[in-house]
Amino acid sequence: QVQLVESGGGLVQAGGSLRLSCAASGRPFSSYAMGWFRQAPGKEREFVAAIDWSGGSTYYADSVKGRFTISRDNAKNTAYLPMNSLKPEGTAVYYCAAGTVPLRLGSAYAYWGQGTQVTVSS
Repeated sequence: QVQLVESGGGLVQAGGSLRLSCAASGRPFSSYAMGWFRQAPGKEREFVAAIDWSGGSTYYADSVKGRFTISRDNAKNTAYLPMNSLKPEGTAVYYCAAGTVPLRLGSAYAYWGQGTQVTVSS
């Protein structure tokens, strides 16, 4: 079992920045690939970014490429998602997830956090 807790969400103006964190506890954090997903009101959950267990490989949705950067610190059992140049369409609940491989499919991840709200005002 892995427990995940997101933090760092909030209200920001368009063009601003936030940094999300995902703190893990339980089984060794370095065993897992990590993913970030988001779900806006009335929409399906969508992939944002993923990173392999070592941090050596990262993957991004086209909509966030160049603006968001996924990273991890295995010594701190934490994954991060700094988000720059935020847009109003980025308003959503952001979730981190842990799985065996860094896929874009939510079903590939066995463990999920409770989510953190990000609101981007125009």
